[in-house]
Amino acid sequence: MDISTKIELIKHGTEEILTEDDLKSYLETGIPLNHYIGFEISGKIHLGTGIICMSKIKDFLDAGVECSIFLADWHSWINDKLGGDREKIQKVAVGYFKEGLKACLKSVGADPEKVKFTLGTDLYHNNDDYWETLIDVCKNTTLSRIHRSITIMGRKMGDSVDFAKLLYPAMQVADIFIQNVNFAHAGYDQRKAHVIARDVALKMKKNNLVNTSGEKIKPICVHNHLILGLTKPPIWPIKDESQLQEIWSDMKMSKSIPNSAVFINDNPDEIRNKVKSAFCPEGNISFNPILDWIKYLILKYKSSSLLVERKSKFGGDIEFNSYEEVEKAFLSKNLHPLDMKSGVAKKIVDMLDPIRKHFEQPRIQKMKMELEELMKIIR
Repeated sequence: MDISTKIELIKHGTEEILTEDDLKSYLETGIPLNHYIGFEISGKIHLGTGIICMSKIKDFLDAGVECSIFLADWHSWINDKLGGDREKIQKVAVGYFKEGLKACLKSVGADPEKVKFTLGTDLYHNNDDYWETLIDVCKNTTLSRIHRSITIMGRKMGDSVDFAKLLYPAMQVADIFIQNVNFAHAGYDQRKAHVIARDVALKMKKNNLVNTSGEKIKPICVHNHLILGLTKPPIWPIKDESQLQEIWSDMKMSKSIPNSAVFINDNPDEIRNKVKSAFCPEGNISFNPILDWIKYLILKYKSSSLLVERKSKFGGDIEFNSYEEVEKAFLSKNLHPLDMKSGVAKKIVDMLDPIRKHFEQPRIQKMKMELEELMKIIR
């Protein structure tokens, strides 16, 4: 695969690359690309994590990138996930979560055995270099910068936010350097932490990223799209375009709002009901979860298609081979929201079928049931 083809494959479906010039330079000079993406362990896996992110990992593998997934149990503890019980977080991380991501990788056509999984606790244990790197990161950034990089909820808490949450972005950055990651991958909502990593990269005293000549380099940061949750935004219609990005981040698919998300273990009826109830304003393409899913989940690749089955009196079945075709039909009102939802639901059901079958194995089914029991207790 030539360099331009690799770059296009890496860019496909992403929001941005920091920077494309760096990516081209690293490929041209033969710097091996070492990828990582980190996930909090916070419950069932939804489509954003399981399909969007794993599809990008497949693209990266196809482009010759060494890929790894970081199971961020300490970060999950900081953010009080799964009741803030670190032992339970770890059990879910190496059980349900790891197994679920492997099933998702397989479902999108990737080989899960080519992806390295690392538990945060295993990386940090007896690792003086990690804690030295963390301090090095902190010495090269500011409190105000860190505060701007924590979650929206944390920023809204102001001075009352617990101090552990201020450690979170610095730990994210240290994770990059201690794992020798020069190709950091995340959703667009993690951009601020990645910018810190690029800003401190040339100032670090130890555990720097280097090129083939031993010179310090910055990590390339790739941000994939955050697919919308299915619920209506609190402000509608959105009249102020400057609010769109923050509202989009607030309305991304979320485990904490179950009806906003389709989970990889949902049964067909649950999927159909969730999609049928989704916010989908007729004729609106600027903020429409169903169109967003079609663009980034269903018609992501040129070989993809979407079949919408309709009665003959409503125009009969229609097949779409590109997102542009769907958008045109929706805007002209030749495609009704309910028909579009029905086609999307069927496609998602089919997409998740191999994952549901994977979880029918008794050992793996037990992992899911243990997580479900834990989630009942902590509600």
